[in-house]
Amino acid sequence: MAGDCSIRALWILNNLDAVVFSRRFPVVEKRWRAACQSENESSHNDPVNYTVFSSLPSDSELAAAFSDRKTREGSVRGFGIRVSQSKEGSDSWVDDSITRHLVGFYINREEEGEKNLIWPLALHIKGPYYILILPLVEPRHVKAYARLCKRSDCGNAVMADENLSSLLLDLPSITGAFMVAHAIGDIVTGDVAEPEVVVSQSPSVGGLLDSLTGSIGISGISRAKPVAASVASSAPSGSTAIGALAPDVPKTGSRLLDKDALRTFICSAMPFGTPLDLSYSNIFSIKANGFSSLDIPPQDLKQPAWKPYLYRGKQRLLFTIHETLHAAMYDRDEIPDSLSVSGQINCRAELEGLPDVSFPLIGVSTSKIDTLSFHPCAQVPEQNVDKTALMFSPPLGNFVLMRYQATCGLHPPIKGFYQLSMVSEDEGAFLFKLHLMEGYKSPLTMEFCNVTMPFPRRRILSLDGTPSIGTVSNAEHSVEWKIITSGRGLSGKSIEATFPGTVRFAPWQTQRSTSFSSVLDGTTDDDSDNETENANNMVNIEEFLEEKMNKDLPPVDLEEPFSWLAYNYAKVSFKIVGASLSGISIEPKSVSIYPTVKAPVELSSQVTSGDYILWNTLGKCPSAVNAKV
Repeated sequence: MAGDCSIRALWILNNLDAVVFSRRFPVVEKRWRAACQSENESSHNDPVNYTVFSSLPSDSELAAAFSDRKTREGSVRGFGIRVSQSKEGSDSWVDDSITRHLVGFYINREEEGEKNLIWPLALHIKGPYYILILPLVEPRHVKAYARLCKRSDCGNAVMADENLSSLLLDLPSITGAFMVAHAIGDIVTGDVAEPEVVVSQSPSVGGLLDSLTGSIGISGISRAKPVAASVASSAPSGSTAIGALAPDVPKTGSRLLDKDALRTFICSAMPFGTPLDLSYSNIFSIKANGFSSLDIPPQDLKQPAWKPYLYRGKQRLLFTIHETLHAAMYDRDEIPDSLSVSGQINCRAELEGLPDVSFPLIGVSTSKIDTLSFHPCAQVPEQNVDKTALMFSPPLGNFVLMRYQATCGLHPPIKGFYQLSMVSEDEGAFLFKLHLMEGYKSPLTMEFCNVTMPFPRRRILSLDGTPSIGTVSNAEHSVEWKIITSGRGLSGKSIEATFPGTVRFAPWQTQRSTSFSSVLDGTTDDDSDNETENANNMVNIEEFLEEKMNKDLPPVDLEEPFSWLAYNYAKVSFKIVGASLSGISIEPKSVSIYPTVKAPVELSSQVTSGDYILWNTLGKCPSAVNAKV
């Protein structure tokens, strides 16, 4: 049972803790009850014999248990570690941060006894919805977790007889549960766009439309008149002709919960509770096009669930390495700068039949990879010092072949400092001094670079100052400095950019100042005067701040949490093409396809900015302290 992935039930709750959608799978539940009966018969003398909740709760019971846990744990996620407010039997008593994502509920708390624990529930938060997935595990695993919730010691010691990490290693179904949760989260929020795959040159309109429609509908399938697809990338592009291959499924955008679409997806993607193919694009294609006699694969080939249609047309293989660089730049001796890379390799395999693709992934060890995960279609049979052999049977359309977290192998592409000093209550003087692409050589090209200074709590009246390069504009609550604009990329050289100036604000409103100071009062004086009472009624800090913001601060502050108190920062946005910053790469000539076909292999790389923050060196700033081992 533990070797496969089956889902007993799933629930979707809104931000009012009410169940808005649920689905139970009787076939899987029958297996669970049979396992419970077998476990109970073989363990009459087990002191925790009754920790297993043998039936599924109703929607109202689950909503009550969800609300009860949120109150007990301080927030929806919970503490994650054992604190003074933790109670024996709760998730935080286990003292492991994974309990913020993998939770347990107690059903019918008014009943005495311990047979009301339901675990493990994969918790995923997407938009205004809380998604809970209950995978099938063995009753002995639930009993093991119940014992962890009651042990006297805390932590996750490696040498302990039982610990949560070793328990989860025996449960691959939990990984499947999180995959289901993320897929459903994307559907209920409308975030179902496929990953971008960039091509080196724009094909003809006819060829593009043929490749788009041909990959999801075979020539024998009737298709509606195609809509003109956008060839240009949504991000600003440089002088080189760069195009983005449009995904097979249009992005639907934000919308209300579409229960019919959700039911259709669940019935097709995980019939009888067993996930087969969680690709919304495949489900969309099957529903829109159906099947014809031409879609039947050869009898000697086993067609995987993730490839319901066979491609016919001009063959090619496209890879795009897309990395996002996050940075916190302090320009202070006592605080080191922080950089991290999150990346993924997107792929589109326009190959006929059911071929296998293999290649060595370059730079795995030298890139200092922290985490690495692959698409279910991929296998990693071999690893050595600097190369990881990867083999996969590609699915239909654009897909993410691999995701990873790594350290940046190069110097920061933008470094320098940002200073802001309030010379009076309504006027601030600032200075930027930045170095762009220092130490970066061709083919790395910075296509654009913008710097934004947000002032969500102050309304800008005027701005004075002239940058050494680029243009400046300001809105009511922000200043934007465009250092490198689209069409004027920076490659093979570095530049220094400076921008001194002053910004004048509208007079500070007394009521807002008083309101803002109430946040400080609520976290200082109240805590000191009522320390005993607050210890008994403590809530998680994230909910405390959210409550304070909703009550005291204008709505704009919710969009800019970094601007609380004296924190001032500037945010950098950029795009770099030509190579990855982590060192991860693919050699197109080393890619092999079996059975052998003549198909060109194209590789592109791009790096975009995530939260790339320049903290004000003259003000307060948050930072993380490295633990001393």
